[in-house]
Amino acid sequence: MISVVGAGYVGMSIATLLSRKYCVIAHDINQEKVDKINKRISPIQDKDIDNYFKNYSLDLTATSSFAKAIENAEFIVVATPTNYDSNSNFFDTSSVEKVVEDISKLNSDATIIIKSTVPIGFTEKLKKTNKDNNIIFSPEFLREGRALYDNLYPSRIILGENSKKAQKFANMLKVCAEKSEIKLLYTNNTEAEAIKLFANTFLAMRVSFFNELDTYSEIRGLDSKQIIEGVSLDPRIGDHYNNPSFGYGGYCLPKDTKQLLANFDEVPNNIISAIVEANNTRKNHISEMILKKNPQIVGIYRLTMKKNSDNFRSSSIQDVMRLIRSKGVEIVVYEPTISKHEFDGFRIVNEFNDFVNMCDVIVSNRFEDELSDFQDKVYTRDIFNRD
Repeated sequence: MISVVGAGYVGMSIATLLSRKYCVIAHDINQEKVDKINKRISPIQDKDIDNYFKNYSLDLTATSSFAKAIENAEFIVVATPTNYDSNSNFFDTSSVEKVVEDISKLNSDATIIIKSTVPIGFTEKLKKTNKDNNIIFSPEFLREGRALYDNLYPSRIILGENSKKAQKFANMLKVCAEKSEIKLLYTNNTEAEAIKLFANTFLAMRVSFFNELDTYSEIRGLDSKQIIEGVSLDPRIGDHYNNPSFGYGGYCLPKDTKQLLANFDEVPNNIISAIVEANNTRKNHISEMILKKNPQIVGIYRLTMKKNSDNFRSSSIQDVMRLIRSKGVEIVVYEPTISKHEFDGFRIVNEFNDFVNMCDVIVSNRFEDELSDFQDKVYTRDIFNRD
């Protein structure tokens, strides 16, 4: 039996994947999520999970009882959130530490697979603290809204240990995947942690590069799309992950870049610190361009960052909103996934026609068809209408 602790993007995609071939129990402290999983309703927005819940036979149950979830498990996947703590300049790993501590009391024979993103060196320290060698870090590389797809067709599988138990878990992931040829890498735990942070920071660097290209084009009056297309024709660069945005955000990139920079303490660097700062510069530029239009009311069309996603945690638009509000400009938000009338002090307008009619400028990180009739009001840097 396999247990998955945490039913967010990482946990749900892993639980769904493994339940194709194995008995899986998912644990979450949120009873609403538990009930949805048992009714085969995905608690996250992911079309592939929706499809598998509806059309496939899965050996998957969910429970809010921690003991029930882990007491008989051979492998326990830990996928609890590790938010970045700006005060300590490190991830808040308390949820992972508590889960591992509780596992050692209830099922000390289980192999623990940490999927939560953690600081470099965390897993080895955790093993020493708990006097437990059955802890392996295995990074995940998932896109929001495509989390199950990225487990079914993984770019690679990485385990922070080369042992029989690590090999067994890797084989379980491979058996449940749809992709036939999967690159597999066994490393040390600390190197696996570094792979995760460096990979995401590289992606953040790519986002920042094309955003700065777009900033240059916007200020100089150039056609950003033509320049990006020309640059991306170089096969070493490639025509992907190159659509400008208001900045990188979401579950991983903001916190992972800051965590990697913190791990660079007393290590010479220029690029890593610049990647973090570049995101702030981009958001400042976006807010300044909006303010130059002298609006009385700015409308924010969706808080989400990507198409086909319901996630707006740490979305860059939220910082843009705060910057605009600091200049005394009124802001209203159209976000149909929020039923309340307020979000973080901003007014929510859930009727689309009312929203577009009251705004002088409509700010949209990603353009949608329903904005087509109001293009004269829309400010976006969505060059390719995707991602």
